Amino acid sequence: MTNRQIAILAAIIEQYAEIAVPVGSVILAKLFNVSSATIRSEMARLEDMGMIMQPHTSAGRIPTDQGYRFYVNTLTEQHANEQPQELDRSTRAIEARVNTYGGERADRAIRSAVDSLVDLTQNLGIATIGDELYMSGIGNLFSQPEFMSGTHAQSVARLLDNLEPWLREAAPNEPLNVYIGAENPIGKTSGASLIISRFRSPYSDRSYIGVLGPTRQSYGKVMRLVRHAGAMLEEVL
Repeated sequence: MTNRQIAILAAIIEQYAEIAVPVGSVILAKLFNVSSATIRSEMARLEDMGMIMQPHTSAGRIPTDQGYRFYVNTLTEQHANEQPQELDRSTRAIEARVNTYGGERADRAIRSAVDSLVDLTQNLGIATIGDELYMSGIGNLFSQPEFMSGTHAQSVARLLDNLEPWLREAAPNEPLNVYIGAENPIGKTSGASLIISRFRSPYSDRSYIGVLGPTRQSYGKVMRLVRHAGAMLEEVL
């Protein structure tokens, strides 16, 4: 992929996350200061690569799971090379709520961190507390346009029903794990993304906190917040 194709893919993903409708060439042409014909040509190449697709008869394009995966991998590489940055308002909000309870009330600290993620990402928040899976923000999840249809809602519900035993069995070992769409171990057809961070807690060396939402995510923001929530809990607890 050329640098411009990578930039156009990122723009489609970020625009689609914000507006929840397929992204057309006119918006992108203005953004990149080139002609619509140039953008359409680049979009055709991205479509041939399997990075974007045209839903139904819409003139716009949306990312595929493959496109999201390429984008997330790029973000992960960038993070590995970044210098630590100052905390922004969102990460400070998580820190403030977790510090309210400190290490004395581990369960309340974890729940507070989850509730912060729910508020900041508008996704469903999850965390393991001992042998239980704490969930918050289920209304956020099912209010997303992707999950209005019965089929997708059922697949998401199946994923939630099986998430706790899967976490115990699979015990994902990366500090931050991102499962996009069909990559999910359960509910492969749900069109959902699971973003979870592993952290050490008084309950387990493999405790998890994260969010579940549509594949249409602001991945940079959500990954950063989930990563910070896990690191913050491990530091405090």
